[in-house]
Parts: sequence; C-alpha cells; structure tokens
Amino acid sequence: MRGGAQMTFAAGILRPTLGFALALVLMPLTAAAGETRNASLSSSGMASVYSLAHSGRKTASGEIHRASEMTAAHRTLAFGTQVRVTNRRNGRSVVVRINDRGPFIRSRIIDLSPAAARALGFSGLAPVTLALAGHS
Repeated sequence: MRGGAQMTFAAGILRPTLGFALALVLMPLTAAAGETRNASLSSSGMASVYSLAHSGRKTASGEIHRASEMTAAHRTLAFGTQVRVTNRRNGRSVVVRINDRGPFIRSRIIDLSPAAARALGFSGLAPVTLALAGHS
C-alpha cells in the first residue's frame, strides 16, 4: 500500500491501521471453493463491457456467457451475488448477477454484459456506483 498505510488481516476481516480510511468496506468470509462473500459493498469506479467475442464461452463460474443476460464479472464477489450498478452520468441502474472474474484492467471495478451496459445507456466505459443487492 502507498503512503505508509498498513492493513491487518484477522479472523477473515481486513481492518485499516495507522489512520488509513477505507472508501470501500468489504468483509470477505471464506466460502466453498475459495469464493468470497461480502457483508457490505459500496464503491464507485469505471465499468467496462464484455466483448461480444466472449458470448458462448464458459465463465469462471462454469456457466456459459450470454450477451443478452444481466450478468457481470467482479474480482472478489461470490458467484451469484446480485449487485445494483448505477450509471453516474444518467442515473440509470440495473441489478446484475456476478458469474465471472474480472475485470483484469486495474482501473475498472466491474465488467458488464452487453445487455446490462445497454440498459445503463453506455457502450465502452462509464463511471458507475455499485451497491450490494443480494445473493441468489
């Protein structure tokens, strides 16, 4: 971590030390098959859209990616977690189900299916806010 900030990891919870403030509070608990489950989620950042070339391929969860479904990739959320994604430019929001891992570009926080991005009114990249909506 930069700026001398340190974190401690105890009992499955990441805790700030030395006055480091977290904008995103995630409390991962170990689940089956190494997944993480989160007690709370609230974050903002850039969203990207899956390429149509991914359609028909297996996702990290083992299901087939379909461009027409409201799904997304997230680095740490458990598969099946439902997340409300809000486009900060136009206020539109949708609920997506996490079924894949990614995005693998550091500056992005979520990869959306083409259907989800279309419902949010963008293609390419957009500033978004994420909020935990549930788990299926």
